[in-house]
Amino acid sequence: MDENARYQVLRNEEDQYSLWLADLAIPSGWHAVGKEGTKQECTDYVDEVWTDMRPRSLRS
Repeated sequence: MDENARYQVLRNEEDQYSLWLADLAIPSGWHAVGKEGTKQECTDYVDEVWTDMRPRSLRS
């Protein structure tokens, strides 16, 4: 694993988050949220903002 790899944080329509290598095309159904960094930086960001793990469609 490349420790220098850059990641970006993605979110889908259900408000679920994912880490994605920054140099890869974003998959259909996902969009970048504007956070890019190391894997740890991106993981820390997701841990901070993704407080409700339920998909949006299951929230009241």
